[in-house]
This record gives sequence, C-alpha cells and structure tokens, in this order.
Amino acid sequence: MGTGGHGVAELRIRRAAGADVPAIVALLADDPLGAGRESPDDLAPYRAAFAALDADPNQVLVVAERAGRVVGTLQLTVLPGLARRGAARGQIEAVRAARDERGGGVGAMLMRWAIDEARRRGCRLVQLTSDVARPDAHRFYERLGFAATHVGFKLNLDAGR
Repeated sequence: MGTGGHGVAELRIRRAAGADVPAIVALLADDPLGAGRESPDDLAPYRAAFAALDADPNQVLVVAERAGRVVGTLQLTVLPGLARRGAARGQIEAVRAARDERGGGVGAMLMRWAIDEARRRGCRLVQLTSDVARPDAHRFYERLGFAATHVGFKLNLDAGR
C-alpha cells in the first residue's frame, strides 16, 4: 500500500491481519477516552469483530507499521447511498497513532491513504466523527482540509444493559 513522504519514508500502510488485533486494541485503549471503553485483556470480542470486518468488502482496516511494529491504525468503510445522486461515502473511524509517534506524520499518512482509497473505490466524499473531548484531533482534521459542517448525534444502545 505504500510508503509516505518526508520524514516517514520507512512507514508502511497495509491491510490489518488477525495477528495485529492485540496491537490495534492497545492503540485504541491508549488515550483517556479509549482507556475507559476498551478491554485489552479480553481480545475475544475484538477477534470476532475483526473476522466480520475482514470478510466485508466495504470495510478496510489498516495498520501503519514501522520496523515491524504497528504504530497506527484506521478503519475505512464504504457506504453506498442514494443521496447526492447515488454517491458512495467513505467513513473513517478509529484513527490512532502510537503515543511515541504522535505528531510525527503517522496520522496524516493514514488519512491521506484513506482519502485516496475512498476515491479509488468511487466515493464522492469522506466523512468522520470526532469526540468533542478531542480538540487536538479536530485541529488535525481541519489541517487536512476537513470542515465541521454537521452536528453529529449518537444513541448508546448498550445503556441499561
């Protein structure tokens, strides 16, 4: 899938494999929000989710790897739709970079890859959501050309269980 630009030439983006699940979960859990909702000690639900993602042609889970170490990840989902004259959308989720790699271009390289892949798959736009508690992430996405054009709503279906 390629290497990046200046300063990250040794970085490689590739489709995630089952063996990457522990490293991906560790990335998801390594921030204040993820620490409260991820369970790296119980990988069974993550392995089941990975199998479903890997089997779905509209899902692409990738990792950024440097010297054999997973240092970043994101998920791209292609959403077919009728709106916008039948345009498909690329939904970007779970963008993470290893703590010691943040600010070094891993996230930007992953995002450029996702945008290019969405375009290659016929998407007319890419979209993402970002928790309101992540102002640094908001600035990062704005630097990449994203605009906060909508207000997002979520309904937690786990509530009350």
